[in-house]
Amino acid sequence: MSKPKTISIDGTDYVRADSQPAVTGDIQIVVADRSWNFIGRTTHNDDGSITIKNAQVIRRWGTTKGLGQLALSGKQPNTVLDDSGTVTIPAHAVVAVFDTDTSKWQ
Repeated sequence: MSKPKTISIDGTDYVRADSQPAVTGDIQIVVADRSWNFIGRTTHNDDGSITIKNAQVIRRWGTTKGLGQLALSGKQPNTVLDDSGTVTIPAHAVVAVFDTDTSKWQ
């Protein structure tokens, strides 16, 4: 028996979670204007903006060696992250982008 890909309830269509593509992209830390720090799977858009899927705001670094320590070593015991969904940062607001050791952020 085949499984439906969508279901409609009260006129609203819902899509099966397992029919959605996996979230892909490099895990990067993006520093934005006004001291916003995000981590998540990034897509660099043609207009220079950056879209971050499964984004988290880095509320507290919890490091002894700065933001670079998070990029290289992963979340620290005192790091505080807040789930933020999908975030798009316009090009003019991107201050810095850190590549991460993706294996430390799985």
